[in-house]
Amino acid sequence: MAGELSFIELGSDDPGKSRQFYEALFGWTFSPGASGEGAGYDIAGLGTAAGIHGGDPAASPYVFFKVDDLDAAAAQVLDLGGTVLELDMDGTDEQAAKYGRFTMCTDSQGSPFGLHQPPSA
Repeated sequence: MAGELSFIELGSDDPGKSRQFYEALFGWTFSPGASGEGAGYDIAGLGTAAGIHGGDPAASPYVFFKVDDLDAAAAQVLDLGGTVLELDMDGTDEQAAKYGRFTMCTDSQGSPFGLHQPPSA
């Protein structure tokens, strides 16, 4: 597995307010994300793919690590004593084709992280 940083996701109760906060703090630029204007944004200029999603107040940032095969990586997480919390949080087939496949996990000590299989080229 590659294991390199692949995606950062920020959870928020109100993505629009979060967008304003990070624009003012860091000068990040945003575009409507897979969830559409007001529900999610893609963030440019971080050096890695990133986004904000709604419906997740006071969430810690989610860090996703790149894998070549999401199903095999999720199975390995389980084999190593971790958990797979939400397999295939991809949304629609169109979103998965554009952004890839995502899974939330915890390691063997309960620390959360995500796995990301980028879309096929």
